Amino acid sequence: MPRNKRFWNRDRIGKVEIATHTDRLGRTAHAVACTSPGCNWSADYLNPAAAELAAQTHRCDPR
Repeated sequence: MPRNKRFWNRDRIGKVEIATHTDRLGRTAHAVACTSPGCNWSADYLNPAAAELAAQTHRCDPR
């Protein structure tokens, strides 16, 4: 199966980006990543509500 699009439905909440993608098992997953320099926080969720909640409650403390 060709991969034409890696991420779609990209959104941003503050400095955290949310994007939808297909994981290695073929399921639709939601990636969440902080774009703040030095934070390096990211996570994958199968539920879009969980991804949005994680983005809203993330507090980064880059050192």
